[in-house]
Amino acid sequence: MSRVLPISPIVLPRLFTASRRIVKMSAIETRNPGVSFESVVIKPPSHPTYDLKGIIKLALSEDAGGQGDVTCMATIPVDMEVEAHFLAKEDGIIAGIALAEIVFNEVDPSLKVEWSQKDGDYVRKGLQFGKVHGRAHNIVVAERVALNFMQRMSGIATLTKAMADAAHPACILETRKTAPGLRLVDKWAVLIGGGRNHRMGLFDMVLIKDNHISIAGGVTNALISVDQYLAQRNLEMEVEIETRTLEEVNEVLHYASQTKTSLTRIMLDNMVVPLTNGDVDVSMLKEAVQLINGRFETEASGNVTLETVHKIGQTGVTYISSGALTHSVKALDISLKIDTELALQVGKRTKRA
Repeated sequence: MSRVLPISPIVLPRLFTASRRIVKMSAIETRNPGVSFESVVIKPPSHPTYDLKGIIKLALSEDAGGQGDVTCMATIPVDMEVEAHFLAKEDGIIAGIALAEIVFNEVDPSLKVEWSQKDGDYVRKGLQFGKVHGRAHNIVVAERVALNFMQRMSGIATLTKAMADAAHPACILETRKTAPGLRLVDKWAVLIGGGRNHRMGLFDMVLIKDNHISIAGGVTNALISVDQYLAQRNLEMEVEIETRTLEEVNEVLHYASQTKTSLTRIMLDNMVVPLTNGDVDVSMLKEAVQLINGRFETEASGNVTLETVHKIGQTGVTYISSGALTHSVKALDISLKIDTELALQVGKRTKRA
């Protein structure tokens, strides 16, 4: 049977200054004795309540279902040891190596995992990029959970890398459109792919969106309310407001010129207009960026695809956000094989290796 180590929640304190409370996040600390994020090339983003090891435990429990792996118990001697190899079946950016190590460690700390690549490296179809040695039963128990995380993360990282390269000099961001329960994992994959994280949740940044504006009675009223709220609580954090028209952009700029505000970024939503020929018109976005003229960070949102992101990135915006990075991810095909020679033969036959 597999062994699962005790899980401890990961909790980070908020940081304080003498005069003003600042909400920001630092690197996650893990209590896992087998894995230290200090040695990880790209560390996971931080979150004050997210229990990463708890998510792994849940995934393992979901597979075990209280009965354990009945196929393994029926076919594999308990003490048999084997070596299994990770095999890339597509070209792409590999992600989730550090997370896979945690999975194997949770199942059996005696398993030995070695890698020839690291998170963020480009792998080609057919490449063996890592191996795990130890009890066969426990390797097979951990296999699917580790691969599920790695395949999703690698798919996100691969798309992010392509988008980030095309968006330059703008920076690519994801959104909160992540798989429920996998927020930190999805956002970690974005970092591995060369993107940056937007807010982690509803707690670490003020983002005044269209519904907030409608309820508040306009962008000025919404900004007034936010500035008052933060001042009353002696709280400091980034503030972003969504604008949908040039009139709203001008209204925000007028407010900021008349009042001391906590505003740091202006979102320019759906100012990229799709054309019938498949191209996009970015003239409205350019005009908005020119109006703002560097007084605030800018973020383009809406109609962002791999085909349009380069043109959007040339408008002068600071950031480009794309929900597709995480909500429309195509998993990268990765397998873990004991008989790698046969796996490669089959892969060539099916054009998957």
